[in-house]
Amino acid sequence: MTMQQVYLLVPLAPLVGAILAGLLGKQIGRIGAHTVTILGVLIAFLGSICVFMDVRAGNTFNGTVYEWMRLGDLKFEVGFLIDSLTATMMCVVTSVSLMVHLYTIGYMKEDPGYQRFFAYISLFTFAMLMLVMSNNFLQLFFGWEAVGLVSYLLIGFWYTKPSAIYANLKAFLVNRVGDFGFILGIGLLLAYAGSLDYVEVFAQREQLVAQAFPGTDWGLLTVACICLFIGAMGKSAQFPLHVWLPDSMEGPTPISALIHAATMVTAGIFMVARMSPLFELSDTALNFIMLIGAITALFMGFLGIIQNDIKRVVAYSTLSQLGYMTVALGASAYSVAIFHLMTHAFFKALLFLGAGSVIMGMHHDQDIRNMGGVWKYMPITWLTSLLGSLALIGTPFFAGFYSKDSIIGVVMESHLPAAQFAQFAVLAGVFVTAFYSFRMFFLVFHGKERFGHAHHHEEEGHDDHHHGLAPGEKPHESPWVVTLPLVLLAIPSVMIGYVALEPMLAGTYFKDVIFVDVAKHPALAHFVEHHVEHGPLAMALHAFTTLPFILALAGVITAWYFYLVKPAIPAWFKARLGWLHAVLENKYFLDKLNEVVFAAGARGLGRGLWKMGDQQIIDGVMVNGSAKLVGWLAGVVRHIQSGYLYHYAFAMLVGLLALLTGFVLFAK
Repeated sequence: MTMQQVYLLVPLAPLVGAILAGLLGKQIGRIGAHTVTILGVLIAFLGSICVFMDVRAGNTFNGTVYEWMRLGDLKFEVGFLIDSLTATMMCVVTSVSLMVHLYTIGYMKEDPGYQRFFAYISLFTFAMLMLVMSNNFLQLFFGWEAVGLVSYLLIGFWYTKPSAIYANLKAFLVNRVGDFGFILGIGLLLAYAGSLDYVEVFAQREQLVAQAFPGTDWGLLTVACICLFIGAMGKSAQFPLHVWLPDSMEGPTPISALIHAATMVTAGIFMVARMSPLFELSDTALNFIMLIGAITALFMGFLGIIQNDIKRVVAYSTLSQLGYMTVALGASAYSVAIFHLMTHAFFKALLFLGAGSVIMGMHHDQDIRNMGGVWKYMPITWLTSLLGSLALIGTPFFAGFYSKDSIIGVVMESHLPAAQFAQFAVLAGVFVTAFYSFRMFFLVFHGKERFGHAHHHEEEGHDDHHHGLAPGEKPHESPWVVTLPLVLLAIPSVMIGYVALEPMLAGTYFKDVIFVDVAKHPALAHFVEHHVEHGPLAMALHAFTTLPFILALAGVITAWYFYLVKPAIPAWFKARLGWLHAVLENKYFLDKLNEVVFAAGARGLGRGLWKMGDQQIIDGVMVNGSAKLVGWLAGVVRHIQSGYLYHYAFAMLVGLLALLTGFVLFAK
């Protein structure tokens, strides 16, 4: 089998599995559905490993697979660009997807939509692979919209629940806002570069940067880059287009791990890294990216502090970590952003699946206030969740440490105007992340047992699926199909950062793939020279004396003291700072703002168009008005039809006279 055939096999294998499970689900049954989809993703994973090894050997590919049509010189194609960035994303997507497929066997075993769910997650894997493997904007946009569509189906998987329907509609609409900017950016590049092919557009970047946006003195490339990033803001849930992601927890837990840890939400990060030759030429766009990322990293972390739903805590953690990746993009450290994307995919998928395991053990109770002391009953889930939490907070030697500290170090070296706020945000975010992560960990796994009896929490918002343990019942460890993916994800969550640090940041791994203008943006080069080149061991040992480690340790100790030693302290803060808690509880009132301003405005516009446009103009004037006009004319003409022959003869003579007069006048 040639490598070109392997390239085709990787995305098509999950697609075939999705088609079989979706169309023949009743015929092949549950075992058949999960067998064909897992086999498809396994083939894609093995193929991705082959592609990765081939790329590491120095082989790349950029070519057309299928030409859809031509319009003059413009070609619409399906094509693949296979390089180190693509190979990395392929391995991340397929490995996490494979773990999620295995996990789903145990998590969804009692769900009547079992076959449909496997079809959806396999189809999602196909869409994401088409996105990361594309070599042109057309295919990129296809994959971009396809993952959005399948995420809509997955978030609203339990379509009889009103909250799930609201959540998937919200995700769909917010992403359309971002996608509007995305397609505008693609349209600008197409209009001025005359091509949809990445390489051809990149080759014209110097000409593009010299042009102004029509009618303004803005740089054309700056406008195009900001439009592209607005698309990333929607897909990667950056402020203020982040509002859809926490509500998307209404979907089953496996899709939280697949969509909101490793794949869909990282599409925007991948896209900006792929477009690095364009973004490097616009400091304005880079400042905008860094500012948005810093706001997201810090302020979304604050929201995680007051969450009581176990999945929502992890969801806000995802938002915050996506902000860190975005800050790295703004600092021109694209390779660091991809590095954190990769490490985050493993430990965040681990935390989501660990949360799902706890939910299973607690009989679908998701409120962390109803837990406590669970470690005795679920030791594998406890240990893997601990490893995932340590990786998340950036504990030295863990995967998250190497990527997260690299982001902080690069931002400290950056001299862009937005870097000052970003430096404060990423440092403060270290303490906040450690605090809310171990708040959840301690409340779930340690302290006194709070399950097995009735709870009445006024903040509870998901009573329809918070069943909980009956009096006298105890949690139980999950079956092996659930714990095995946890163990397998825990391994890279600990080790992958140590292994990948030097090749991805200091080596030639992304050479000729990611472009950085070192003269203008030397932050990454300075960080690598002072920290990475000494090796991962020296970097980790040095970290024990740095501010980020002290802040992370302080966050863990504070969470331990607040929630295990003196639980009255959080209650005191809540009572004294009720206004602040209300702000955080209402998510900075952004949902209310969207409902009152944008949603109400859209409803008002629609109502106005209906009343004025449809009822008054179309129905009132065009439809009913034309009918009235015809009736009036008929009433007038009716009086002419007298029935007397001499009246008709007279009318004929008058008409003949009018014709002759007109003929004579026009003939002259």
